[in-house]
Amino acid sequence: MAKSKQLPKKRQGTSGKATQAEQQAERAKKKADVRREQAGGAAGWVAERAGQWSLDGPDHGFMHAQKYFWNPLMDLYFRMEVEGWERIPEPPVLLVGVHSGAPFVWDAWTIGVQWWRHYGEERPLHGTAHDVLMAAPGVGTYFRKMGVLPAAADSMSAALAAGRDVAVWPGGEVDSLRPWVKRDEATLAGRTGFIRLAIASGVPIVPIATVGGPDSMPVLFSGRRLAKAMRLDKIARLKVFPFAISLPWGIAPAALPEIPLPTKIRTSFQEPVKLARDPAKANDDDYVDRKYEEVRKSIQRGMDELARRRRFPLFG
Repeated sequence: MAKSKQLPKKRQGTSGKATQAEQQAERAKKKADVRREQAGGAAGWVAERAGQWSLDGPDHGFMHAQKYFWNPLMDLYFRMEVEGWERIPEPPVLLVGVHSGAPFVWDAWTIGVQWWRHYGEERPLHGTAHDVLMAAPGVGTYFRKMGVLPAAADSMSAALAAGRDVAVWPGGEVDSLRPWVKRDEATLAGRTGFIRLAIASGVPIVPIATVGGPDSMPVLFSGRRLAKAMRLDKIARLKVFPFAISLPWGIAPAALPEIPLPTKIRTSFQEPVKLARDPAKANDDDYVDRKYEEVRKSIQRGMDELARRRRFPLFG
């Protein structure tokens, strides 16, 4: 099995000791390598390909070329509004939000491109994606050139230890493919790993509230039973197999590439959530749960505020 390719460059003090973030990156890499070595069959193929990551991205030349696609899409098609830049602390930070759609989650991708437009090459952001997407031929290559990392502790820890900002969507496919009737709910799926990661890496969390993305491909039902029957959780760590309204397919599996509907996306960076400096707090379940709820509630408040600005039920 392939192992993750890159750890952060050492930034040691006079004592010669690695920083807290670097120690976390080392631990996460060892665990991830063991997990990928033990995976077999289709799951092993996915794990091997997804594990081929580095911190070389994003490819800034590629990003410049992409602006002719993304700028009109964000400014004219999605009519995107972004606020709260002044709330973002100095790097590195862990940005945490919700997203929607598959395989391209438009409200997540637009955050990454808006970040690049705002900060340029001076402050790169690494988005994250499910192993299945990182392993997919073509799609995975595109993601890597855009600076995307697998949503795994080793890659995210390494980026944070290198002083890079990282964006993660803990709810994964449960969040991105939630039914349209729950489009304005902050869904993090009870996954607290991002809290433990931030504590262990010694970085603050910036919650991201966003609405409008689910309107680009309204999901009708999640298909949990179908996913279980197809053993997708064992093969690809997928717990849902939803159907949605999408172009040009009509009602079809949400995993098919689609032309997004012209929704209006509104996004707001919330106030940072500060965490304890003691790495031992990452093992304090009560503390982790409290901070998880603090982040979720922050996202939900922001989503509620943004949703109140909606002028039309579907596109506005």
